Amino acid sequence: MKKFRLTMRTRSIMEGYVFVFPYIIGLLAFFLFPLFISIKLSFGTLEKMVGFKIAWTGFQNYIRAFVIDTQFVPMFLNTAAEMGKKVPFIIVFSLLLAILINRDLKFKGFFRVVFFMPFLLGTGYVMQQLLGQNVNQQVMSGMKIFFLPSDVLAYLGPGVGNAVDSFFGIIVLVLWKSGVQILLFISGLQGIPQSLYESAKMDSATEWEMFWHITLPMISPIMLLNMVYTLVDSFMDVNNPILDYIHQTAFLWSQFAYAAAIGWIYFAFILLLVLIVFVAMRKYIYISDMRGVTKNEKSFN
Repeated sequence: MKKFRLTMRTRSIMEGYVFVFPYIIGLLAFFLFPLFISIKLSFGTLEKMVGFKIAWTGFQNYIRAFVIDTQFVPMFLNTAAEMGKKVPFIIVFSLLLAILINRDLKFKGFFRVVFFMPFLLGTGYVMQQLLGQNVNQQVMSGMKIFFLPSDVLAYLGPGVGNAVDSFFGIIVLVLWKSGVQILLFISGLQGIPQSLYESAKMDSATEWEMFWHITLPMISPIMLLNMVYTLVDSFMDVNNPILDYIHQTAFLWSQFAYAAAIGWIYFAFILLLVLIVFVAMRKYIYISDMRGVTKNEKSFN
């Protein structure tokens, strides 16, 4: 009788399913029914709180969001524009810092802790308390005074001062938001075989050429992961005005159906952006199979 053996790829897939299985159980047990009720509520109105009786109204809540509500669309566009400016900055900044930290530097572990610490402090209640005490404004003011003294800003005029405030505001935000991305990029950089760089140096390749032809292609899966994570994290930020507006609509004004509708509009937009990122990056992703052979569909150059 022939003995059945699993291939290495099949074992790897099965291990992945084992790790994902608890999440699938939790999704089916705790999230699937609330998601269904939320979708149903967005297409209706809540008649009775007891028993959660919902009356069907069709697309009335969605039409209200885009036609009647004068606050949602401008707030939504401003939020999307802000995230469109900040997300690429966070990705590029975290990649550059990861490359610097990954080099042979003294106190490398200390710098990793410093850059990851804002992530531990910058979520939930702790972040709200820090922002309530204007910690971000104090950090921004300290950086601005260090690089540009107040006398120089007064001489340059209010226009330059406002531009500098905006620039350092983005810098502080990037520092708060780059901890996870930096660690992920470092893990990807440490997984690149040093033999590739040694062979490139033997062929007289420059640092710039090695970055575009070795480093960036090899960490492209980590790049995709960081882009998706940064998009979701930015749009789910504790200070996001859209989330605050949804919360007020539901629990302050007791308009649960309309809050569910604008929540699903916001979720659909985030999902669309994630799909666009996947489609745009699909041809640039390098995948290593079990034999160590690297394959891709298109180069970055």
